[in-house]
Amino acid sequence: MAKYRKLGRTSSQRKALLRGQVTALLHNGKIKTTEAKAKEIRKETEKLIALAVREKDNFEEVTVKAKVARKDKDGKRVKEVVDGKKVTVYDEVDKTIKKDNASRLHARRQMLKVLYPVKEVPVKNAGKKKNTKDVDLVAKLFDEIAPKYENRNGGYTRIIKIGQRKGDAAMEVIIELV
Repeated sequence: MAKYRKLGRTSSQRKALLRGQVTALLHNGKIKTTEAKAKEIRKETEKLIALAVREKDNFEEVTVKAKVARKDKDGKRVKEVVDGKKVTVYDEVDKTIKKDNASRLHARRQMLKVLYPVKEVPVKNAGKKKNTKDVDLVAKLFDEIAPKYENRNGGYTRIIKIGQRKGDAAMEVIIELV
């Protein structure tokens, strides 16, 4: 008995397909796909969520000094003339950051091996590249998804059958986060 479904694809195609589907599921909360794909997606997603739940509180908060550019009332950087050149003025600010412990950092890198980078495009001004925004799915896993499931022992996804597809009669399902 095989440990996974081949889904009629080569290994690289299959890996890319599953990475894309898992990324879409974690970003959107639910996706529509075939039953065989959903069962494979479920395996990967459950592993990632379990990893996030296990490592969600494994960090320490550290205060660091950071240089931040001074800004005027319009939000533009303040510049001073020094030795005939315009130079940006910086202020030192104390910032509190989360510093991952070794096992959480390892978990973060394991997740990044599976998840694709996601860009979110707002509905308004959709055609402009500067309006896109990167979504940190790993942070979403740790900060939003993991706390929701911390008292749950597995079973983070649900597969709902919605009937057969018209073209090839493949069973279609909706897979969603519970």
